[in-house]
Amino acid sequence: MVVTLKDIAKVAGVSYATVSRALTDHPDVNFETRERIKKIAKEMNYVPNPSARGLKGKNTNMIGLIVPDISNPFFAELALGVESFANENDYCVFLCNTNWDYEREKTYLYILNSKRVDGIIISSVTEIADHHTNSSIPIVYVTEGPKHDNTYYVGIDNKMGAIIVAEYLIKLGHKKIAYIGGSEKTSTNKERFEGYKETMQKHNLSVNANIKTTNSFSQKSGYNAAMEMLIKEEIPTAVFAVNDIVALGIMQSIEEFGLNVPKDISVVGFDDISFSSMHGIKLTTISQPKFEMGRKCTDILIKLLKNQQVPERINIFQPKLVIRNTCTALKN
Repeated sequence: MVVTLKDIAKVAGVSYATVSRALTDHPDVNFETRERIKKIAKEMNYVPNPSARGLKGKNTNMIGLIVPDISNPFFAELALGVESFANENDYCVFLCNTNWDYEREKTYLYILNSKRVDGIIISSVTEIADHHTNSSIPIVYVTEGPKHDNTYYVGIDNKMGAIIVAEYLIKLGHKKIAYIGGSEKTSTNKERFEGYKETMQKHNLSVNANIKTTNSFSQKSGYNAAMEMLIKEEIPTAVFAVNDIVALGIMQSIEEFGLNVPKDISVVGFDDISFSSMHGIKLTTISQPKFEMGRKCTDILIKLLKNQQVPERINIFQPKLVIRNTCTALKN
């Protein structure tokens, strides 16, 4: 049963108003009475209602976090970074998962506002999200969302990461390099494809015949796109996957088709999720500082909530190539 201020007042033998003032350290209540009421509240396991405090114009010390796929270890580690920095600054995190559904994303924004969270961190499902334009509370975008002068954003240099991958594969002697991407609604997919495309063109290598785009960033979508490519006998010597989850699906399809990674086809991912370093996978990939990105976007949000200066609105981390066992050099 939920303990209320009236329950505490009855036990303490004081008024509801006195309990309310005592628990907020109001000077109208003497020190001894305040401490006695706090002790009773603690013994009764009283938990303050943050929404009720918010209705009175006070902060709730709650932050909303909206991600598209919490089952992806990338977003799980990002969320840990958010939670870590939030807890250090006495904030709690309210987590919402949209499952790559923009309508659900908008619904969660409405719910979080009604819960009176102080601010929101969101990894949107689209680069054209405009939630910040009509929000009464601060919003910080992370990994996906608009990046311009009137938004706050934290992410990775997707294009540079893709350039690093393509240059690495070309250096190994690969010329038939396929790109298997994700949702075309995202800047993540567009920027990674752009980096791949520019590098291929720079080396006078074919691009158009080696593009496979999916509607999501799932293992299943990677599996299906790769299997379709293999069945059509459009077999590349290397595949660059938009992320590690998609790369795992690609590796599965290659093995089921009777080919070997990396002997027949090299595979590179993007994100460096925890699964990627596991024995039996050892995926070559681009590493993102996921935990640090989570902390950074939370730092920005809390600065906004405290009316402190934010040095940079757009914060871009640099990618790093992690070489493992899924790529091999082609023999001349």
